[in-house]
Amino acid sequence: MLSKEIQLEVNKGAMLPLMEEFYTIQGEGSHTGTAAYFIRIGGCDVGCHWCDVKESWNAELHPPTNVDLIVANAIKYADTVVVTGGEPLTWDMTLLTQKLKDNKVKVHIETSGAYPLSGTWDWICLSPKKYKLPTQTVYDNADELKVIIYNKHDFIFAEEQAEKVNKNAILFLQPEWSKREEMTPLIVDYVMNNPKWRVSLQTHKYLNIP
Repeated sequence: MLSKEIQLEVNKGAMLPLMEEFYTIQGEGSHTGTAAYFIRIGGCDVGCHWCDVKESWNAELHPPTNVDLIVANAIKYADTVVVTGGEPLTWDMTLLTQKLKDNKVKVHIETSGAYPLSGTWDWICLSPKKYKLPTQTVYDNADELKVIIYNKHDFIFAEEQAEKVNKNAILFLQPEWSKREEMTPLIVDYVMNNPKWRVSLQTHKYLNIP
């Protein structure tokens, strides 16, 4: 159990349950191949069975960390920061993004969109999940829509989600890693027949980097 004082700091976003932070190459979506500092925030109740960071789900396993320390670590490495999770919008992102932007850092988020948007973002990657659909604020502001393809029905889900995002969002289909050999050829065919979509791959896994 957190003390009352720390819980108040977490509630207002001055402290966040930090799971890990690392400098690497963005592996997915529009910014594939670019250097970025990743901040992974613990806590998620969306519950995707194929999630590759299930250890992020329980926020209580990850110590509340002052956002000033998180920002100080990030600005040593990169001018682009990606906030991911878990589900970062579980928490108030206002202070974290404000302090990063005060340091002239470009701030990206990867989110399921399951909670209302908080914080100020240069790039919003929405990766929606069937189990807990995105809020309207995230649909309205997403810069890219990245739908994970685990089975054939996910193409139907992808089209449903494409109807809900704003007209400027870039559309990506990405094979779920354990199903990549089966799903990648289907995605290639689908994109060739529906060229509003693009292919996204988890290139960081092919490169064997975080």
